[in-house]
This record gives sequence, structure tokens and C-alpha cells, in this order.
Amino acid sequence: MHATLPLLLTSNFPNLARRSVETLQVNLGYRCNQSCLHCHVNAGPQRKEEMTAETIDALLAFIAASPEVKALDLTGGAPELNANFRRLVVAGRERGLRVIDRCNLTILEEVGHEDLADFLAAHRVEVVASLPCYLEENVDRQRGKGTFNASIRGLRRLNALGYGAPGGPLLLNLVFNPQGPTLPPPQGPLTAAYREHLGRNFGIVFNQLFTLTNMPIQRFGSLLVSKGQFNAYMQLLHSAHRDENVEHVMCRNLLSIDWQGYLYDCDFNQQLGLPIRGAERARLHITDVQAAALDGWKIRVADHCYGCTAGQGSSCGGALGEEVAAAPTCSA
Repeated sequence: MHATLPLLLTSNFPNLARRSVETLQVNLGYRCNQSCLHCHVNAGPQRKEEMTAETIDALLAFIAASPEVKALDLTGGAPELNANFRRLVVAGRERGLRVIDRCNLTILEEVGHEDLADFLAAHRVEVVASLPCYLEENVDRQRGKGTFNASIRGLRRLNALGYGAPGGPLLLNLVFNPQGPTLPPPQGPLTAAYREHLGRNFGIVFNQLFTLTNMPIQRFGSLLVSKGQFNAYMQLLHSAHRDENVEHVMCRNLLSIDWQGYLYDCDFNQQLGLPIRGAERARLHITDVQAAALDGWKIRVADHCYGCTAGQGSSCGGALGEEVAAAPTCSA
């Protein structure tokens, strides 16, 4: 694995300051039942890092002391593999939070998780499901052989429970990311292409498609270095930067929490080891501070931040703006 942080620290990215924390994005661990080529977490079946029950309790205390937080965004790895996942979901919903599960879909077929889809529906958890293309060949190339068909079965199961129905209470959003070192196609037209292909061929419906830019860190960044494409990709991100996207980057209102309970401005900074620092601490823990105390704090930026502002922009909620381009395809 090639380290990319040394290649990113020198940067002229604009200064940013935090606003009120609206979303807690919690990484419950790096263990996953997949090992995707684009994964910025470097997750996989052999990873052991996992949030403990004690840290979950501390997280719930942090939430109780932070009424400005409206959303609990659960990620990993596969967050559902954490033994405390369901307890955290129930606690979040009881507090009236919008709870999001970043699901890889294939977890729905794993042994011991056969009732997971029913659990998510029962608690009205929003599902954000990774499906980096609507073509089998491309998905299997990026995520492993058989992944596409397993994902389709997962989507059909979620649809059968009411997920993705127009106007319904169970939200199902899909996530696209490019196959290689390119920017995502325009989100609007690509959404229409996904709807047409998945609906016509598989009878699948969903609410929104989020297009995400691949970050030049961890597994994807290392792959770029290995292929001699890192500098060219960074030049692409720089050249496509749009100042108007800076206003809407997710780190302004989002707080990322790692499996140990330490705080970061975003999940990408978490994976680069760039924590939020206190006046007397190299990194802040959820037991050190309340969310409101972070308002106005300077956000740690580096050159990977251009991945969020390039082109139409990129965030965990998809594109930040609009971009007109050629006819979309998920083979980009």
C-alpha cells in the first residue's frame, strides 16, 4: 500500500470553518465482507477494527448532549457487521434522529443477517446502497465476481419491503463512483439512465442516485501511484475545481467519528489520520467535547479536498451542483 498523505499535505485549498454539526457520520469499523478497488477505507474481511459497546455508550451520551444533531450516518466497512449496530439504530430512532445505513447490499445475504432488511424497514432506516454501475461487468470488476447479481437481489428485497417507492417513507438511494481516475458523469442524466436500465431489466425502483468522486487516498490512491496516474488525477481535480462548491462541502456541517470515538472533519480525513485537534490534545475524543463547542473551528484541509469541489462537486449526499456534459454512462 502506497501512502498518499505525503503527496497531499502541500495544498492551496481554500480555508474552511465548521458550522453547526447537523450530521454525525460514525464509522463502526473497517471490517467488510467485500474488498472493493475504489475503497477509501481499505476495508475488507481481514480488518479487525470495530467500535466497542463502551464507545457506543459514549457516542449516545455525546448525541444526548448535542441537540443540534439531526442525522446519524452509519458507515464502515460494513457497519452492519458491528455487533452493536442494531442497538445504535434503535437508540438513534428513539431520539428522533434520521438514521442512515451505508449498505453494500451483499451484506443482506450474509449468514446471520438474513433478517437485516426487515429490521431496517421496521425502524425506517434510510438505506444508501453502493451500486457503482448498472452493468454487471463493471460492478463485478470493481467489487468482485457475483457482486452485481447479489446486489440486484438485495435491491429487489428492499423494494418488496417498500423501499424506493415514490412518496413512501422508506428511502433507498444508490451510490455511483467512477471505475477509474475520471470525474463522475452529471448526476441528473445518470440518474435517469440508472432508472431506465434497472427498471426495465430488473423492475427496481429507487429514490435518488448519488454520484461520488473517487478520493486519491488509501486503496484507490495507492492504485493511482502504482500505475503512475496519481499526478494526472490530481491535476484533473485541480483543473475542475469550482469555487461555488466550497460553500456546500459536507465537512462544514458533518462530524466524522472513527471506531475508537475520535473526531474528524470528514471520513476522508479520518482515513488519512488527520483528526480534529484540541488546544492541548493531538486529537479530540467524543468524551472531550460537545458538538456545539466545535462551531467556527478551522477545518483541516489538504489536496484531496479538491475531490469534493471538482466539477459538479461530491459529498456523501451526491453532487453539490449541476454540470452539463455528454450523454452519461456508468462505465466511466
